Amino acid sequence: MANTYRSVLLQYVFAVKGRHNLLHKSWRDEVFRYMTGIIEAKGQKSIIVNGVSDHVHVLVGVKPPFEMDAFIRDVKNNSSKFINKKGWLPRKFSWQSGYGIFSYSQDQIHRLYEYILNQEAHHAKKSFKEEYIQLLKDFEIEYEEKYLFEWYE
Repeated sequence: MANTYRSVLLQYVFAVKGRHNLLHKSWRDEVFRYMTGIIEAKGQKSIIVNGVSDHVHVLVGVKPPFEMDAFIRDVKNNSSKFINKKGWLPRKFSWQSGYGIFSYSQDQIHRLYEYILNQEAHHAKKSFKEEYIQLLKDFEIEYEEKYLFEWYE
């Protein structure tokens, strides 16, 4: 539609099934590049995809048409298939069901980009559980802990 403009920035956070440390550093970047390709093939803007051995952060600029659930389902399903096809693991890889999604404004993008880029350093100080619950609190999202990801400390 003419004279219609949008800027929608979303961060997705999701975890490896069972929260196992399966995203090995030696091939993790290849998986993140593959996810970037999925995002861009869907006509969306991949800003950064990064994470650690047990979870991933995806920052994406979205434009219509956009269905949140279908989008992340496709990213997770296709990246799982990619990992399994590569044969990097002795067992089947999959992501946990569910995800967190958080929206941001344009003036937050630099800080958020740096935060996602530096996940390894961040998680040397803070667990994924602490990080995720803090995100839910920061965005005033009501939750019941029993319905969150499986936590293994």
